Amino acid sequence: MKILTFSSLFPNVAMPSFGVFVENRLRHLVESGEVEARVVAPVPWCPGAYKNYQAAPAQEIRHGIEVVHPRYLTAPGIGMYIQPWTLYRAALPVLRRIIRDGYDFDLIDAHYFYPDGVAATWLGKALGKPVVITSRGTDLTLIPNYGLPRRLIQQGIKDADGLITVSGSLRDKLLELGAPVDKPRVLRNGVDLGMFQPLDREAIRARLGITGTTLLSVGYLIPRKGNEITVGALPDLPDVTLLLAGTGEDEGMLRKLAADLGVADRVRFLGAVAHHDLADYYNAADILVLASSREGMANVLLEAIACGTPIVGSPIPGMDEVVDPPESGVIMTSRTPKACAEAVAKLLANMPDRAATRAYAESLSWDATTKGQLDLFRDILAKRPDGYPGQARV
Repeated sequence: MKILTFSSLFPNVAMPSFGVFVENRLRHLVESGEVEARVVAPVPWCPGAYKNYQAAPAQEIRHGIEVVHPRYLTAPGIGMYIQPWTLYRAALPVLRRIIRDGYDFDLIDAHYFYPDGVAATWLGKALGKPVVITSRGTDLTLIPNYGLPRRLIQQGIKDADGLITVSGSLRDKLLELGAPVDKPRVLRNGVDLGMFQPLDREAIRARLGITGTTLLSVGYLIPRKGNEITVGALPDLPDVTLLLAGTGEDEGMLRKLAADLGVADRVRFLGAVAHHDLADYYNAADILVLASSREGMANVLLEAIACGTPIVGSPIPGMDEVVDPPESGVIMTSRTPKACAEAVAKLLANMPDRAATRAYAESLSWDATTKGQLDLFRDILAKRPDGYPGQARV
């Protein structure tokens, strides 16, 4: 089976952690031996803006998979409204060239419903290819609040041959937007149990200079992640240190908040941490805290528990799909510093055995997700009026 993965949410050599969860899912799918893949991962272009993206090469090989990065036009303020069209216009000649060069793929595997999934359905119509769209979070929890994107998403639901969500709560969002009850399939993100596993915790803590009870937060320092809630909990958690792994616009505000609260000496800003180095910090921490206002299925949750580290999570849709058994952690009663401190204290008073937390994570590998994708792709291709030319290659 030959697929073409299409998503602007995909890593590149200049931004190796950007959209890494999309790459990880694809990598495990290809490792099954059942699928051959190419990737078209457009990057935004606008004069004087998006400078980080411009360092992405036109083409690269990642984990043995060929990735192309065409540029698509966007603009601050109006980008949301033009991106489906500019993505389509940028990608169509690229996909046609890929087919002419001999990679006549069977199916388009699109990630992020808007604008990528919407553009993918137009590409599918132009090329006569079926399209599967995976929804991942704000594409369904936030963007449908805007009129034009909502209408395009609803049309995309009708036009797509298959729909995937990474959580049950996102499936519910698709149903609210009009998807037939039997169309969306929930295929949760998995976790690489080899990359993220229990290590020599005491040796790592000594090497990183970590002592005492330690909380960890991983992700961009942006408003949606709610890091001010975690910092704000520290006055009620004496002798607890917080590590913040990530960068973003909120860093200055968080530093000032920590100073104002008198906890600056207990907050360490780690900056950007490479994905392959996160396992050390998960192992070193006592608890991972995720105080986000919304998530699809946050990979940091799965990575932490795979290392044996329990979670304190915010009470948002989808959180209870991971933080459920007691060995996985505790969910806050509300997204407030007080509730965060109470949840941390509750978990610290009854910490699960790290081996039990790891054992729970072992049920969350990529295997079920890979099988689910293969089953869906085969079902769609088998129903094509012209048959399934990829059957001979599976």
